[in-house]
Amino acid sequence: MDSYKFQKACKEWLIKYYKDHYNKVIGIEDVFVVWSCKTLQNNKILISTTIDDGVYVEVTYNGDKKESYFDIYTKVRNVLVENQKLFKD
Repeated sequence: MDSYKFQKACKEWLIKYYKDHYNKVIGIEDVFVVWSCKTLQNNKILISTTIDDGVYVEVTYNGDKKESYFDIYTKVRNVLVENQKLFKD
């Protein structure tokens, strides 16, 4: 599947998911791509929405099996770690 078709299908799936599970109507302009990659017959994408709910979705398309897997995550916390404490020279 080419990258454009994959990204569009994933965005449309997420729009339907929000309607079915959260009773929220969002448009395609409310869904954005964080990262996307195509390697050989496989695709992967990270997408989210403009809704402030901390949800993001990782979609993997297995081209050999013609299957897609949707992993839905919610951000739990954002913790600041100062670089000088994390990376020691």
